[in-house]
Amino acid sequence: MSLLKKEAPPNGAGQKSGVAGPEIAISCGMSHKGHVRQVNEDSYLDLPQKGLWVVADGMGGHEAGDVASQLIVDSLRQAPLNGSLSDRLNEIEDILDRVNRSLLERSQAQAKSQDAPSSATGRPPVIGSTIALLAAEDRHVGVVMWAGDSRVYRLRRGCALEQVSSDHSQIATYLKQGLITPEEAKTHPERHIITRAVGSQDELFLEADLCELAPGERFLLCSDGLTRHLSDAEIGRLLGEGTPQEACQKLIDLTLSRGAKDNVTTLVVEIA
Repeated sequence: MSLLKKEAPPNGAGQKSGVAGPEIAISCGMSHKGHVRQVNEDSYLDLPQKGLWVVADGMGGHEAGDVASQLIVDSLRQAPLNGSLSDRLNEIEDILDRVNRSLLERSQAQAKSQDAPSSATGRPPVIGSTIALLAAEDRHVGVVMWAGDSRVYRLRRGCALEQVSSDHSQIATYLKQGLITPEEAKTHPERHIITRAVGSQDELFLEADLCELAPGERFLLCSDGLTRHLSDAEIGRLLGEGTPQEACQKLIDLTLSRGAKDNVTTLVVEIA
């Protein structure tokens, strides 16, 4: 599930911050195209007044990844999203299912118009996007949903950083099966292959986790452009510093200082 907002201004960096209507949370999002990529394929939505936050990462190296993440953003931003948390989540799921079908149709049409050969799987090239979502009913109940390797982290007062989401990637599968070590995963040739995304399969599968919220705790939604360069220990330290806006900026700055080979997006949400 998801909700989002796009993107960096012409200089490649962007931010937005807000306060939820009933003071659910204070939040801030930032995005940068990095030092290598020419296009920012990341999108995010910072919608505190409705208790919804999302990061989407257009599938890098594929055709029109920025189009995929932007379509998710536009579709969800235009939705009314009224009613209970359950009602809103059902509406978001329906929207993402429609986006999934639209992206599949777009990739098929593009392949046909360009007379492009199918991939090794016999399918047209993928136009898709990861998605990571946090939705809050109030200051007490939230839901995290995701597909792909964009992550959701949680930092509670006095606790260590927790990765709420689990990566849908080839490397994560190998790690679970004990086929490779975490150190080997850093340089494995298949480290950029994801196994779920909006637009990658006929049916969209989203994973979800219900969370009890507590005042002062923070969530970080981010694209893998951040986690490729920063350790969990570094993320946890910076996430806990200053305001949500300051934490966002520090996370982006450290990533840029290390080369930022991919687009990088951070969205920090502090429960009020």
